[in-house]
Amino acid sequence: MLPVMAQAPAEAKNPLVSVVIPAYLVTPYIATTLDSVLAQTFQDFEIIVVNDGSPDSEQLEKVLEPYRSRIIYLRQENQGPSSARNTGIHKSRGEYIALLDADDLWNPEHLAAQLTVLKTDPSADMIYADARIFGDGPESGRTVMELCPSQGEVTFERLVTRQCVVHICVCLIRRNILFRAGLFDPAFRAAEDADLWLRIVMHGGRICYQKRVLGQYRRRGDSLSADPVPMIESYLNVLAKTALAPNLSATQREVIEEQILRERMQLELEKGKRAFRAGDAAGAMTYLSRANVQRRSLKIAMILLALRVAPRTLQRFYRWRHWS
Repeated sequence: MLPVMAQAPAEAKNPLVSVVIPAYLVTPYIATTLDSVLAQTFQDFEIIVVNDGSPDSEQLEKVLEPYRSRIIYLRQENQGPSSARNTGIHKSRGEYIALLDADDLWNPEHLAAQLTVLKTDPSADMIYADARIFGDGPESGRTVMELCPSQGEVTFERLVTRQCVVHICVCLIRRNILFRAGLFDPAFRAAEDADLWLRIVMHGGRICYQKRVLGQYRRRGDSLSADPVPMIESYLNVLAKTALAPNLSATQREVIEEQILRERMQLELEKGKRAFRAGDAAGAMTYLSRANVQRRSLKIAMILLALRVAPRTLQRFYRWRHWS
């Protein structure tokens, strides 16, 4: 790791919350993100910004200059978001860790509302909330939980099957459960958060949520999450790793195996969509046929038939309304 730069002065008393923000190619956004943290109604926190070897470091540091007295700024060679977050967590002093991406925002009451729940319920080790989507994409204006609702208690099985989807920008975690679970796995540059949530539950941690909108999630056309194919591939890697855990029950292993089949089908489906949008009807048929082998679907069978007999008509229909 490169030398620490512009570290905020040490306080006599540790802050209650440590806010950890990895930074990589986020110069246009990070000032607004920091402003949203500094505008919190709860103020007993430190902010740790970790520059993960960003190629625009000179511009980033100019933007950060007005914030130097309020942040701890670290630099490291590029190692990915997992490593950057781990670097910040190891440097942190707070009893609670709040994770925030450098292009997302918090509502002013975010920390206060999340802390209230964790202080009221000592059995809860982590809490997340809802976030409103803004920026690029058709989902702008909707919330994460509208698209990915959380249903029932957060369990291992519901995390695996995505019945409970934790959004990283609006979560607050007790420090001790993070270290007990082992922090983020640097091997993952995507879906690294899903891997950690599963390990938290597997290590006896309890995750809860509230459905209040407490943050804003920026959708960017150039972000990895904008392309479902690598995201699904990364999640399949997480499931494969989780399946190797030695203490899983037979039921848990069965849930993982079933979800792997679903994810593989969805992966082939997304690849088929990508080929179809590129005008490759033959490639789309290949991927959709594989998806249909994974899990038989009347809808996919009808699309395959349309591709064989009337691909141009299907193309016009697709422009009008995307199939899913």
